[in-house]
Amino acid sequence: MTRFLALALTVVVLACGPVLAQEPIKIGDINSYKVMAANMVPYRRGTDLALEQINAAGGVLGRKLVIVQRDDNANPGDAVRAADELRLGEKVDLLVGTILSNVGLAVTDYSRQHKIFFLAVSATTDKIVWENGNRYTFRLRASTYNHAAALVPYAAGLKKKRWAFVYPNFEFGQSVTASFKALLKKAQPDVEFVGDFAPPLGKIEAGPIVQALTDAKPEGVLNALFGPDLAKFAREGETRGAFRSAKVLGVFTGDPEYLDPLREDTPEGWYVTGYPWYLIKTPEHMAFLDAYQKRWSDYPRIGSLMGYMTIKSVAAGIAKAGKTDTESLIKAFEGLEVAQPVGKVMFRPNDHQGTVGIYLGHTAKKDGK
Repeated sequence: MTRFLALALTVVVLACGPVLAQEPIKIGDINSYKVMAANMVPYRRGTDLALEQINAAGGVLGRKLVIVQRDDNANPGDAVRAADELRLGEKVDLLVGTILSNVGLAVTDYSRQHKIFFLAVSATTDKIVWENGNRYTFRLRASTYNHAAALVPYAAGLKKKRWAFVYPNFEFGQSVTASFKALLKKAQPDVEFVGDFAPPLGKIEAGPIVQALTDAKPEGVLNALFGPDLAKFAREGETRGAFRSAKVLGVFTGDPEYLDPLREDTPEGWYVTGYPWYLIKTPEHMAFLDAYQKRWSDYPRIGSLMGYMTIKSVAAGIAKAGKTDTESLIKAFEGLEVAQPVGKVMFRPNDHQGTVGIYLGHTAKKDGK
């Protein structure tokens, strides 16, 4: 009888083993899917493409990757509630996502409190990896400091003395403007700051902003607006001729999500950061571009790239860790190097920041865009 029970237990264990091994690795994604739809549709296409490629090749650790998404409604409180639901209800193995910096900070703090791994994607405030950073949080996209630092050498080279700033009045806009001011002042001590114009995110009144900017008579302008705010500002400024006497620099202005909708209203000659997907000819990026266009019959946006690189990073981290618990993931991600469409990305051990590069260029009109 004892031998029979032992044999039966062995059969049950062997039968259950393969079933358990096939349980998927669950990635909880928190993002502003409704409020930032222009970014989130490409982002989800990027994550889906990466998931399809990885799962078609056998998954990670012999397990399929799945993503469980929740909308944060561009609200830090909703983001925390979404994180709770994903951690406790869905039993996700880790968290990723966030595009707005204030929301990213909320999830960063949540990851610290609840000791769950979090890969921030496009929330770029420096605080995520510096002042508010913690051992549970990593970040993929370059920070606000990095974007400011990329623009400052060009700005200092212009030798313009009077600078004004236009930015959305929330964590991202405040952070990138502060970094730009500090770095420009260091490079050009005689610079003067003649105006800060900070409308609420998504609620710009372009006419009064452009008029106030014109009245300040700046020689240089840092513009950190994006989305519909950018479109309204650019069109109003072009109509009023506000940019004729000032050099304009733009953070994120060159991202396709924000630049392409302007079409013939695109201001020419702005020096911007962005994602020129049509100019990057490396084999790695061409392979990504080809796969993306075949899958979606469309070209990638910055959201597409970030979504794709997020899943690739997660897969590489899990493979290196050999398991999915938070402590193993932290250890694996510190110093992790991942081959990506835009080159090798490393997550720095000292601050958990990913070394994703920044593209710079001037805006222009070509072929109706």
